[in-house]
Amino acid sequence: MPDAQPHTARPDTWLPRFGDYLYSYARLKVGNTAAAEDLVQETLLAAFRSVESFQGQSSEKTWLVAILRNKIIDHYRKRDALKDTATYLADTQSEFDSPFFESPSGHWQRPSRPLPWTPPADDHLHQQEFEQVLHQCIQKLPARIVPVFIAKFIDEEDSDTICKVYNLSPSNYWVILHRSKVLLRACLDKNWFHTDQPA
Repeated sequence: MPDAQPHTARPDTWLPRFGDYLYSYARLKVGNTAAAEDLVQETLLAAFRSVESFQGQSSEKTWLVAILRNKIIDHYRKRDALKDTATYLADTQSEFDSPFFESPSGHWQRPSRPLPWTPPADDHLHQQEFEQVLHQCIQKLPARIVPVFIAKFIDEEDSDTICKVYNLSPSNYWVILHRSKVLLRACLDKNWFHTDQPA
């Protein structure tokens, strides 16, 4: 049986080849330039230290992104960004509901009812301007819900994994997704699809 081929990782090329991508990925996740830069540096350093473990079973880029994702999770854990989520959600329920929903019925308030998106949102997904607005709207979400939103809708992680990683109950997880979708839609309505509507 022939010897296994040695890994082909080339650490000296990581920054020029993957630096911009890793930075953009981290920036989207944490919403902070300095934190994103630090996370990329930590990722490259961790990868360099463990380069011997790279077996070439995935691309270098995929391997680096996996390391970066773990660094981002650690970043949120250190900040306790999701600490006491149940208390946070309960304390902010009224603040969240009042701009959108009538009390006690829970029906949409007339000015906040979602309007049809014309042309459909999918027609804009590849336009740079839309992507910039989408990125800005994601960063306007409350800090406690951004990592969960991104894990679900950008990273396409499954619900069980997200709940485990961020220590969420299933009910808190679904509340976070509901709030993030309502807030994101309102932001996109205002800043992209219906910019002529009063704020």
